[in-house]
Amino acid sequence: MSNESGPPESLIDLQRTLNAAAEEARSRGTSPREWRPWVEAAAAVENAFAEHAAAVGIGVDELRSAVKKAARTA
Repeated sequence: MSNESGPPESLIDLQRTLNAAAEEARSRGTSPREWRPWVEAAAAVENAFAEHAAAVGIGVDELRSAVKKAARTA
């Protein structure tokens, strides 16, 4: 990612929310109802990634990679 300061904390927090929703869904089962919070969180995260990437002029994939790395290591 071209921004040396890294991705915004707000996007990292969204990714952590997504990760937590996936863990929660995995612990409950595989039904669509159990995965609904994850699906909703994933849509919010992807929208936020697209908006931020467009605003700062970077690729969504580059941003997504940086956010996922930061969410794992922070």
